[in-house]
Amino acid sequence: MKKRICMILMLSLALSILPACSKKEEPKPEPKVTKEEEPAAEPEPEVIPENQNLLTGVPDLTDGAIGKRPVAVMVNNIPEAMPQYGVEKADIIFEIPVEGDHTRFMALYADYTTIPQVCAIRSCRYYFPAFSQGFDAFYVNWGIDDSISDYLDALNLDQYDGIANAGGLFGRDQERQNAGYALEHTGFFDGTRFAETVQADGRRTDLLEDKRGPAFHFNGLEEQLKAGDTDCKKVTINFGAQTATLTYDEASKTYKKDNSGEPQIDGRTGNQLGFTNVFVLETSISVRDEIGHKQIDWEGGMDTVGYYISNGGVQKIHWAKGANNESSYLTFHDESGQEISINRGKTYIAVNYPNQTTME
Repeated sequence: MKKRICMILMLSLALSILPACSKKEEPKPEPKVTKEEEPAAEPEPEVIPENQNLLTGVPDLTDGAIGKRPVAVMVNNIPEAMPQYGVEKADIIFEIPVEGDHTRFMALYADYTTIPQVCAIRSCRYYFPAFSQGFDAFYVNWGIDDSISDYLDALNLDQYDGIANAGGLFGRDQERQNAGYALEHTGFFDGTRFAETVQADGRRTDLLEDKRGPAFHFNGLEEQLKAGDTDCKKVTINFGAQTATLTYDEASKTYKKDNSGEPQIDGRTGNQLGFTNVFVLETSISVRDEIGHKQIDWEGGMDTVGYYISNGGVQKIHWAKGANNESSYLTFHDESGQEISINRGKTYIAVNYPNQTTME
């Protein structure tokens, strides 16, 4: 009996030990290694080509024009003088009222080595060089308002005037004369000879140090952004005796220009003028003498009203040039005071009376 009890106890002890002996030791979990995230790579800064056109932001300057001064040319713009020629090549065109609320163009060419012949050349009004000086431009005209000669002297303009046939660069277009144009609509400027003439004259061709950057803040080389949040496919500007209408062309992403209801065509290329950027700058305009010459506030300021139109949209802006500072650039700001960036391409700038612009 005792032997049997001993056997039972020994069997029970063996059974109690067996699970403990057969149980495998659980492996300890390996500590988790947290992989540090690599910082996002900084985007490479956009490389702007050396031959960037400072007026348009487009890399299309000839080698001989890099770092060189642009040229501002006064152009007749009344319907009786149409079609002009040489104006499609311009990088920036200002349109501003003169006597009788007709308008005149100031066409700016960034590449002084590739200017075409331009017709019809017209006379200077003081507010045009007030704008052109901000680009450090040569100034080309045919005659002046005599009452502003002291002002022009004070500006120290590098000027070529057709009245004296400065540089032998001016003439009368015989075909236009034969076609019956009035004499004042026939003067041309031979821009094809301008570079050699300027160099022969020994005039300064290099841009001033503070004018060697772009004239505006441009968007990226491949960016084409809509201005503002409001659609604008058509803008009409009433100057008084003339109107300018610019209609958006989806295919070219430019605004095609009409002059008083007729397409504005370059008479040599046959193309309608088109602009990537359109600015309307409202300002104070009054008559200052019995002839009808205008007094125009070209200085602007942060309380001015203007509009930037591009890529099918419009943005309300403020514009400024700087009090008594003809040599300063034009600047454009949004309603919060931040300077805006614009698309690369040709620009049209209308300086006009307030509340004379309609947009659709």
